[in-house]
Amino acid sequence: MTKMKQLQFGFSWWCFANRGVEPEVLLSGAARLGYRAVDLIDEALWPLARDHGLRIAAVNGHGTIEDGLNRRENTRRIENELLANIDKAAQWQIPVLICFSGNRNGLDDETGLAICAETLGRVAPRAAEVGVTLAMELLNSKVDHPDYQADHSAWGLRLCERVGSPGFGLLYDIYHMQVMEGDIIRTIQDHHPRFVHYHTAGNPGRGPINSTQELYYPAIFNAIMETGYTGYVTHEFIPPKGSDPLRELAVLMQ
Repeated sequence: MTKMKQLQFGFSWWCFANRGVEPEVLLSGAARLGYRAVDLIDEALWPLARDHGLRIAAVNGHGTIEDGLNRRENTRRIENELLANIDKAAQWQIPVLICFSGNRNGLDDETGLAICAETLGRVAPRAAEVGVTLAMELLNSKVDHPDYQADHSAWGLRLCERVGSPGFGLLYDIYHMQVMEGDIIRTIQDHHPRFVHYHTAGNPGRGPINSTQELYYPAIFNAIMETGYTGYVTHEFIPPKGSDPLRELAVLMQ
């Protein structure tokens, strides 16, 4: 995958940690392989990641995935969490804070979108002021996150229009959107200005990126590169049980 070396790649900590490799070995090894960043790493390990030259590319801006921005009863809690984490992200030069719509629980998509936009519209300008971007993560509701509301790119794109701030965009998770709608390359080509961060994994099974799964990542990475994207593409797949996480990461940098 030669095109991969022309993009800035990271890896998602929760997928590769606690698999028989000590944190410092994993971080230093990933940096030696050419990885530039790590996502969703425990705050206690932020200094260690930085010591090894890895940027912290994205962390959660608030909790939780299921109980998110689409409920007004969550507004005060999430707004306070976002404002606190925006300041922390600015201090640590973390470019992206991940946001979650929450589950529908009977809420129609238009109402959920409007409620999300209310909070994000107040908070995103503050993020933009300090160089941080809030990113709504698009997740599949078919396999991994039943009833999650931000489960199609069209919904997320309408939310971007409603919020209307450079401090807000989308985390385009390629695996999740393959499950829900496919048409990955065309979507990237048509809507890339709204995609501020990318996650990868193989489908089906959220496994490694290889010839056993249906997404052809060399073409996808080429499409991302041709948009002029300068952020991070983060691998968020589950390594096979018993495998060496550094070996799995190494294969992708060859």
